[in-house]
Amino acid sequence: MASTSTSTISLSSHPKIFLRDHSLRLRPVGFRRSSFDYHANGALVSVAHWRRGFRFRNLVLKATLRSEGGSRRAATSRRVYRESQTESSSVITPLKQVASNVLPAGVFIVVTFVLWKLVERLTIPKSDRSSSERNKSPAQEAKWSFGAGINLFPNLTAKIDREAKLKLNDFAKELRTFRSVDMTARNFGDEGLFFLAESLGYNQTVEEVNFSANGITAEGIKAFDGVLQSNIVLKTLDLSGNPIGDEGVKTLCDLLVKNSSIQTLQLNSTDIGDEGAKAVAEMLKKNSSLRILELNNNMIDYSGFTSLGGALLENNTIRNIHLNGNYGGALGANALAKGLEGNKSLRELHMNGNSVGDEGVRALISGLSSRKGKLALLDIGNNSITAKGVFHVAEFMKRTKSLVLLNLFMNDIGDEGAEKIAEALKQNRSIKTLDLGGNNIHAEGITKIAQALKDNDAITTLEIAYNPIGPEGAEALSEVLKFHGNVKNLKLGWCKIGPKGAELIAETLKYNTTISVLDLRGNGLRDEGATCLARSLKVVNEALTSLDLGFNEIRDPGAFAIAQALKANEDIAVTSLNLANNFLTKFGQSALTDARDHVHEMCEKEVSISY
Repeated sequence: MASTSTSTISLSSHPKIFLRDHSLRLRPVGFRRSSFDYHANGALVSVAHWRRGFRFRNLVLKATLRSEGGSRRAATSRRVYRESQTESSSVITPLKQVASNVLPAGVFIVVTFVLWKLVERLTIPKSDRSSSERNKSPAQEAKWSFGAGINLFPNLTAKIDREAKLKLNDFAKELRTFRSVDMTARNFGDEGLFFLAESLGYNQTVEEVNFSANGITAEGIKAFDGVLQSNIVLKTLDLSGNPIGDEGVKTLCDLLVKNSSIQTLQLNSTDIGDEGAKAVAEMLKKNSSLRILELNNNMIDYSGFTSLGGALLENNTIRNIHLNGNYGGALGANALAKGLEGNKSLRELHMNGNSVGDEGVRALISGLSSRKGKLALLDIGNNSITAKGVFHVAEFMKRTKSLVLLNLFMNDIGDEGAEKIAEALKQNRSIKTLDLGGNNIHAEGITKIAQALKDNDAITTLEIAYNPIGPEGAEALSEVLKFHGNVKNLKLGWCKIGPKGAELIAETLKYNTTISVLDLRGNGLRDEGATCLARSLKVVNEALTSLDLGFNEIRDPGAFAIAQALKANEDIAVTSLNLANNFLTKFGQSALTDARDHVHEMCEKEVSISY
């Protein structure tokens, strides 16, 4: 091979181009394009032009390297270039691998940070408030809660906040519009009360407000500061079912000392203990407008009863005190009795469920007997009183001329105690409602009570439920009530009288002209008893308006008999009939429904039937 070489035009070799005029030749060119034609060692290179009809001489490009050294230098340059490219690629390759791993993680971190900041901006309010904004009172930045005892937290959505404020505005409008407003279980909490309390200040419309079961705590009671002192129209305030505790009661009582309008204060089930009772007692010594005080179902013990008893010695305006479901015991009853001796204003005393026992009732009756005031209602039910304790009650019944209602429900006086009550009824002419339910009285005891009713026209409501008097007891009552007494409401539920007792009661209804409400629930009357009562309903009875036969295992035949009786008596006075919790099918229910519609069409009377 020659020492010189012909090559294509290269940036690395920098060839020189020589034009040789004597070697130029003309070549025809066709209608197509052609590329460079080149041959080694100075061979012909022809360029064909794409325009038609032209002829050019061949252009010979001869690229000759000057020397062999130039060729080596070119080769060396290419080798160095390839090596540099290899080295650079060896460095770049690991970098690419690292970048491929790091880049997704970095993108994920950045996106997460941006999203977190966005959520934080939407849900958490700005914390850089001024000191004046931080010092705003709850009334100025009131937010309403959807749950009892839970106020709106700052991270709740603005939508909920707007809805809450709209509802609070509706509540406030009610307070400004109606005389009696019931907001039981609206769950607006402490801050909601701060908002609503503003509508009570100088309010000249609302007289009764029920805020029970709204999650109000001791902190919320502060909302009444300045409100109860200025309102002269509000007469009833019910805060029952709110866990205000002793602290809340103390705050409320401090405000009520200067209140001259509220006459009824209801604080049932509000977690009040002895300290709260003491605060109430101190308020009673100074307040002269309160007439009714309800402290039922709290945690008041002997100490609290002692404080209340002391307040009764100084207060001469209170009329009703409700202390049901506390922990007074015998000592508490004794302490309260000392206050009763010197009090002339009290008309009703509710002491149900305080476990006072025989000793406690003895002390209580002693205090009531010594006072000059007139007691109209005495509720000492569920206090573990036996025949020994009821002896004192019976003696009080003989002397009193003001007592209208006596409740001995769920004690254990038995037949012996019933006999003592019966003896007292022969002398007493003031008691209209007597509740002896759940006292383990049998036929013997109820017979004594029935005999006492022969000469007693005062008793209009007689409650004997939950006593196992049986058919014999029902017979004793029936014989007397046919033509004697003035009993209008007779309650004999769960007395085990059975079908035989129902037959005896049904016979009484044919002649009795006073009984308007008859409760015979849970006596196992079955279809036989229901049929007996149905026969009595066919007879004209202008007195009986309500008959309760629930829980009596009555089936369709009994329902059919009652339905026929309703249709047969056009002058029937019954407007309420309860057959719930029996064994009626759709056929029995349909018969009762048809009977109801028939009475409505024929007599234009509405009969409410439950099944």
